[in-house]
Order: sequence, then structure tokens, then C-alpha cells
Amino acid sequence: MLNKFFKKTKYITVSQRNLNNIHEDLDTKPSIPNGMWVKCDGCGKVIYKNDLEKNNKVCQYCSHHFRMNAKERIDFIADQDSFCQFDENMTSANPIGFEGYEDKISNMQKKTNLKEAVITGKGTIGGESAVICVMDSNFMMGSMGSVVGEKITRAVEKAIELKMPLIIFTASGGARMQEGIFSLMQMAKISGAISRLNEAGILYISVLTDPTTGGVTASFAMLGDIILAEPRALVGFAGKRVIEQTIKQKLPEGFQSAEFLLQHGFVDSIVSRENLKSTLKKILYIHNRNR
Repeated sequence: MLNKFFKKTKYITVSQRNLNNIHEDLDTKPSIPNGMWVKCDGCGKVIYKNDLEKNNKVCQYCSHHFRMNAKERIDFIADQDSFCQFDENMTSANPIGFEGYEDKISNMQKKTNLKEAVITGKGTIGGESAVICVMDSNFMMGSMGSVVGEKITRAVEKAIELKMPLIIFTASGGARMQEGIFSLMQMAKISGAISRLNEAGILYISVLTDPTTGGVTASFAMLGDIILAEPRALVGFAGKRVIEQTIKQKLPEGFQSAEFLLQHGFVDSIVSRENLKSTLKKILYIHNRNR
């Protein structure tokens, strides 16, 4: 009787066959693919990628604006099937013989499916025609080499020829060091073309997106008749740490953000992505009707 009292009750028997079945079930159970979720840099929340794409890459919780590539930007801004690309097959050479530069360009082209760090062309925004240039930070951080400079300059000249307003979406880490002085020359070349655009009385709208830095900021990004920026975009010339080390002072909070620039008069307006297309359409409409 005592033996029965202390005897353990057997609730389940696990055989080797059962274990094998468990492993088979685990093997056949679908796994969650990588890349379905992204973490927001603004609030730290995890967002389902499809939801982010549907919301034009803006966080639904904190309105943080994720970076867009050039093709996404064009699809978002230009009217459907209206965009016609300029100089699509123009690619970089290696003007100063920088070692490994050709391979780097080739790898970037395969990775991004772009020929260079900017796409230029003409299209319509809400039915209003414009020449549009969109830089892409995924291609060598949107660095400005001789091809980027040439494509933007040609786009400016096309705007003069067609008498169309010009819109440039900037996103760049600055001049491309692999091209040395040839890269720095693009600052003056594009600025000169924009000066001719101004003389022709044609509107130039600069849209600053994250990040806009270096020689791009020091030239055509800040030459717009109207300068817009996306919320919290990083805009500046040298890096914050470089400036602090140079002047031996601590910079204010939010330095080089779009909001800081607006406060100090360098930007005309900060426009959220959801309102950007309608804002550009209104500006183009008013300009075209008053010429």
C-alpha cells in the first residue's frame, strides 16, 4: 500500500518516435524571413516593413522619416508614368587613377541597380511640369563625382532650354574623394549653371533630405529660390565633431538639423513627406500661372 502511495503518476510517455516527429514538425514549420521588420531610429519601435512602405517610409509612431532611394522618391513625387530620364547610361571613369575605383563603381552599380548617385529627368507633379534631379545616398553615400556634377549641370541646362522649373532633391556625403579635384570642380560648375538658370528667370526649388552635407551643401543645395527640407534631416558642411574640435566649443543641441536651419533662416519651410508632393504642386502651379 505504501509503494502505491509514493508511486509517481506517468502523465505522458515520450518515445524516440515522438521525438523524431517533433523535430520533423519544427523543420517543416515556416520561419519568418529576414528583413520583414525594421527598427525605427527615432523611437526605437519595431515596424512591419510593409506598413512602413505603405506609409511612404515614415514611422507611424514618431513620424521619423526613413531615407528613400532615388527610384522610390521619383515614384512618390512624379505623376505615374510621367518621368522621362536624362543621361541614363552615363558612368564614371577614373580621372586620377585611384586604385580600386572601377571595382567600387561596378559593385555599387550591381548593388543599387543605378549607374550613378543621381537620377535626372523631366516629369509632372500634380500635372505641373518640372525638371527633377534626385540624389541617392545608397550609391557611395551620394557623393558628388564628375558624373553627378555633369548630369545635374545638363539637367539645369535642359530646364533653361525647356523653360521648366528645376527641383533638386539632395542627399549626399559631399565630394567624392576618389576623384580629387575633379569632384570639387563640380561645385563651381553646377553653381554656374544655376546662375544662368536664375538669369533666365526660371524657378529652382531645392529639397534637402537626410543627409545633405559637404560640398553639396556648400554649393547648389543652398542656392534654391525656395529651399524646403524634410523633418529632422541632417544638413551641414563639416561634421559636428570636426567643428567642435576646430573651434574648441560645444555646439548647441540639434545643430545641423533641418529645424535648427529653419530657426536661423537657412531654410524656407520644413515639409513632411505626406505633404511634400502637394506643396511642390502648389508652388509650381503658382509660378507657372504668374510667369
